[in-house]
Amino acid sequence: MRTFSRHAVITGAPGAGKTTLLEAASGVGYTTSPEVARKILREPGGMELRARDPLGFAEAMLEAHAREFERHRAGEIMVLFDRGFPDVVGFLDVSGFPVSAAVDRACRDLRYQGPILRAPAWAAIFAQDSERIQDWEGAVASDQAVTAAWRRYGYDPVDLPFADVEERLAFVRNALGQF
Repeated sequence: MRTFSRHAVITGAPGAGKTTLLEAASGVGYTTSPEVARKILREPGGMELRARDPLGFAEAMLEAHAREFERHRAGEIMVLFDRGFPDVVGFLDVSGFPVSAAVDRACRDLRYQGPILRAPAWAAIFAQDSERIQDWEGAVASDQAVTAAWRRYGYDPVDLPFADVEERLAFVRNALGQF
């Protein structure tokens, strides 16, 4: 098992403020890694891939997570990832598909060391958009599946507060200061 220090993750429900928080963290100098699923969805054919071939979409997410992980592997600075390998497991679980050996191996072998911060489903800020196709119930189910996947692989996600971005950023700074 390879462990890389100071690589934290923000995970959680769709529409729970992860991207906004990561943008704020980047704005104050943290190195961040974007959400790979959104990048794939924005590429030509990305939405169609997710709709017609969810297993192919999961494989594309795994490959993109692996590229981001490797890109930051040797670094000594804190990196905040927008989601991680166990999020792919959560996607597969909530979609009713088995976890491939490659996804399982990545979750077991490529380990994040640093806090796993969870943005819980938050009805007050949830909104669908052209890439976030889950409704509220789907967002809650996704959050539950993703959180269970992180725990399955030995992580202990810490919930972010239901608070404005400045308070959440202060929470992140405090959590990262402990690593």
